[in-house]
Amino acid sequence: MSIFKPSMLTLALVSAGIGSFSAYAAEEEKNKEAVAEEVEVIEVRGMRRSIVESINVKRFASNVVESISAEDIGKLPDSSIAESIARLPGLAAQRLDGRASRVSIRGFGENESGTTFNGREQVSISDNRGVEFDLYPSEIMSGVTVYKTPNATLEGEGIAGVIDMQTIKPLSIDERVVQINTQFEQTSFDKLNPDGADTGFRGTFSYVDKFADDTVGVAFAYSSMSSPNQEKRWNSWGYPEFTAADGNQYSILGGAKPFVRSSELERDSMMLVVEAAPSDDLKLTFDALYVDFLDTKILRGIEVPFAWGQGSVSALEIDDATGFITKGMTEGQRVVVRNDHEERDAELSSFGFNADYQLNDNWSMEFDVSYSKVERKIWSMESYAGTGRGDSAGVADNLGYEFNAGNTGAMFSHELDYSDYSLIQLGGPLTWGWSSALNDSLAITGTPLENTGQDGFINTPTIDDELKAIKLAATQIIDTEVVSAITYGVSQRDREKQKVSEGYFMTLNAFPGMLEVPQEYRLGTASLDFIGMGNMIAYDSKGLIDDGYYTLLAESLTNSKHATKSWTVKETITSAFVQADINTEVAGMALTGGAGLRYVHTEQSSQGSAFTTNSAGLVVASPTDIEHSYSHLLPSLNLVLKLDDDQSLRFGVAKTISRARMDDMNASIDANYSQNQPDDNGNYWSVSGGNPSLEPKEATGIDLSYENYFSDEGYFSAALFHKDLNQWIFDGTYEVDMTGVADPATGEIPPNSTGTGSGKVNGGGGTLWGYELAVTFPFKLIDESLEGFGIQASHTGIDSDMEDQNGNEFELPGLSDKIQTFTFYYENYGFQARASMRKRSDFKGDVYGIGFDSQQVDILGETIWDAQLGYSFEESSVESLQGLTVSFQVQNLTEEPFTALSGDNKLQVRDYQDYGRTYLLGLSYKF
Repeated sequence: MSIFKPSMLTLALVSAGIGSFSAYAAEEEKNKEAVAEEVEVIEVRGMRRSIVESINVKRFASNVVESISAEDIGKLPDSSIAESIARLPGLAAQRLDGRASRVSIRGFGENESGTTFNGREQVSISDNRGVEFDLYPSEIMSGVTVYKTPNATLEGEGIAGVIDMQTIKPLSIDERVVQINTQFEQTSFDKLNPDGADTGFRGTFSYVDKFADDTVGVAFAYSSMSSPNQEKRWNSWGYPEFTAADGNQYSILGGAKPFVRSSELERDSMMLVVEAAPSDDLKLTFDALYVDFLDTKILRGIEVPFAWGQGSVSALEIDDATGFITKGMTEGQRVVVRNDHEERDAELSSFGFNADYQLNDNWSMEFDVSYSKVERKIWSMESYAGTGRGDSAGVADNLGYEFNAGNTGAMFSHELDYSDYSLIQLGGPLTWGWSSALNDSLAITGTPLENTGQDGFINTPTIDDELKAIKLAATQIIDTEVVSAITYGVSQRDREKQKVSEGYFMTLNAFPGMLEVPQEYRLGTASLDFIGMGNMIAYDSKGLIDDGYYTLLAESLTNSKHATKSWTVKETITSAFVQADINTEVAGMALTGGAGLRYVHTEQSSQGSAFTTNSAGLVVASPTDIEHSYSHLLPSLNLVLKLDDDQSLRFGVAKTISRARMDDMNASIDANYSQNQPDDNGNYWSVSGGNPSLEPKEATGIDLSYENYFSDEGYFSAALFHKDLNQWIFDGTYEVDMTGVADPATGEIPPNSTGTGSGKVNGGGGTLWGYELAVTFPFKLIDESLEGFGIQASHTGIDSDMEDQNGNEFELPGLSDKIQTFTFYYENYGFQARASMRKRSDFKGDVYGIGFDSQQVDILGETIWDAQLGYSFEESSVESLQGLTVSFQVQNLTEEPFTALSGDNKLQVRDYQDYGRTYLLGLSYKF
């Protein structure tokens, strides 16, 4: 006799307001009325309703999941999904330029998790797989589910988990919805740059309705955002060793690059969902998402050489505990005044179609096809000015520095007036941009160059990422005492990602002379008082380029790094899976879950270049095309033992993979061929760069958790998790096949085709383990007078023991050993209030370095508070006001900075970025 009990799953779907591609669809329809009679209906709205929905998603899921609902996202209107889901237990976000962008799950960096949109893997605007979530608007999403344990049907593999963003399902609504949301935004800093922005606006229009006797549903949303962000940034070049007057060596500031930054994120997004149910057996869904994204940055600052400069240096104060010179002086020093402009432009298109057909009482079929593409362009320009061209020309300055307490960087003293347009002129004051091509192109002037031709630089990397996917699945309802349904399926994903790297030297047409900034490009001054440098000249550097004041020369002519960073990576991932849904009893207690097996076969290839520099100093290259394939069997088991109506035990075990970073597996290499002298491995080729033969990292994970749902709005959970990690990726050497590759120096294919590669290799591993505590507690359980008050809190502790292939200790990127979240909320009688905190301890994270290379640094832990007040006129006696909600929000309430170090010494600050606060006034009207 079957003991199949679908009512609990139905309750989860009904309560959460989400659609399902589950094989239970027909059975759920038959049981809706019975479920409605048995289940207490929770009449809460707004923020509290979203809490109930999120709890129910977690409670009735087969996997270990965390969830956030549309109401929750909308009530705390973040600029991206990242800031919303970073409040979930075990999740943490890394800020980039003041906005949460990269998300880690239980100590793993963003490249170790999969990201899906309506269950489909997503492309990314980064150089790798990790999604930068500031691309995605929170305003038009209906919810996010984070899968901490996998099952065989999930697309988008990841050791850490899978983050699935979801759109609304229009056939699930009760009535038509027409809504307008607006927000006015203000930064706490006044304009740090005269041409920057400190105010912004966001607006969203959404429409959801059903037609044709509720057989066709349409959801459309359009969102437009112009969001300012400002920053006072301290940045150091590094901290070399310096011999002081006492003859001892101490660490000293090598140089600094402080800036004031004004940026504006402009994002236009459109979402369309069309659902059709032409019969009880057939459901069709089409969804589309389009995002046009432009992040413009204006940066002005002064690069101050110190120990790595040309002036004489003396140490004035030394911290004896660390051997660090906290106060110093340099005389006869020349600086570089910078007026920089950057544009990060991206366009995302995503389309999906799903058909779910109930063949009969026992069989259903699902067909899903999708396409997504992103194009990203970066135009990042540096413009230089100073008192004279070259190292020894122009007026020098005497500069001092003294480091502040509390990891905030240093304050400088100076003697020159950097706001004087007659003193500070356009041109390269330091000779740090050597290029034979640049010097040769200028030598025709007959002027002694001495490497003085660089007056600025432009980086222009581009990314194209395209993904096509198709899936076919069938579900069979079966009548056994243990298994209630079996799902079989196959899927294929084809992905191609291409990066093209290029850079351009800028040389003034006035070369070899300097140029006083023309009057029409002057914008006044920018204040650098936060580092003691006073005011500096501010000019329209982009306008000068657009109007032809500079000549550009490609850096790739003589510098091979752009060839290394230009590549194409292709993947064809074919999967077959089977998933058995478990529904039985053990000792009178319901046991549900699923057991599955996923087979994944991957064929990957990379196209790039093998290059070297010839005797003339020019880069010469031969094309490369390297293929590799591998397969994995990924078993998974998720079990939920229902101790009673409110308490459950969960157990999960699974094998998972995370694919290598795409920039690590590219086929572009710096190649040298020795005709007569093999290396220690007997190979004549010596190459460095990407490794297209990299295979995925692997993990076997175990999860055990206890959950107690003691109230309709409250629960408590405690979880333990452990992962065995192997096949991790580290720096090393490997053998590479160079068959068919010509010697770049001669253009001929040599007889020896094997080489020794230097780059990334698989090897090493270790373990990661931790615990997780989470609670949502409504205060009405203490006393009815506290109705509407409540808290949400979580604490995650993580540790790891990792070694590389040589036995050296290794720290996982993204791993904070403590992650904490806390929210205090009140919602009743139309009033809404919330204060939210997310906290993480120190971790290693990736930031953009020179030339937009990904660089790993030590980032200090941070505690970020947000607060919101609002009022809904839903119960107003004035009918025209009943659809109106007003809100006021403060983001980064405590002005928490972003701080990164150079090494372990907390006095040696690499970055100190102060973003201030952001204020948002919101108005929402539902017709």
